[in-house]
Amino acid sequence: MRYHNITKDDMLNGDGLRVVLWVAGCNHCCKECQNPVTWDTEGGILFDAKAKQEIFAELEKPYVSGITFSGGDPLHTANTYDVTEFAKEVKEKFPEKTIWLYTGYEWESIKDYPVTNYLDVVVDGKFEIERADNQLRWKGSSNQRVIDVPETKRLNKIVLHCEDY
Repeated sequence: MRYHNITKDDMLNGDGLRVVLWVAGCNHCCKECQNPVTWDTEGGILFDAKAKQEIFAELEKPYVSGITFSGGDPLHTANTYDVTEFAKEVKEKFPEKTIWLYTGYEWESIKDYPVTNYLDVVVDGKFEIERADNQLRWKGSSNQRVIDVPETKRLNKIVLHCEDY
């Protein structure tokens, strides 16, 4: 897996103060995407032990709520396995931290992916410029959903994150 950036003390990509891993690789190519530089799977730099330790150091801080996977698309075929393994490791080391993931895929097509076993929230759906609204919390366009993953899996129906509006 490759990545472009690790953002610290982020308040825009999930609930609370978060660390965000911006992965490389996306084939959705949404019109007016905020991160087109992340589309190329060969872009950015290799996600290595140093990058992992940088994220762990942030997650050790008591005021950091968790990690968000964004990009690019963390569920691009170039990323799915590594994101799943890393999410599993984060959940084991930091069970009190939340894990958010942004993807252009819709929940219905990813609900059985192993990574969903480690996620707390998924923001699904492609960004649609025609439905863009900067008043929306944690998403860029009104077609996207902020999904409470554990409750959605438990009830076998989509449950929106309680603060989604």
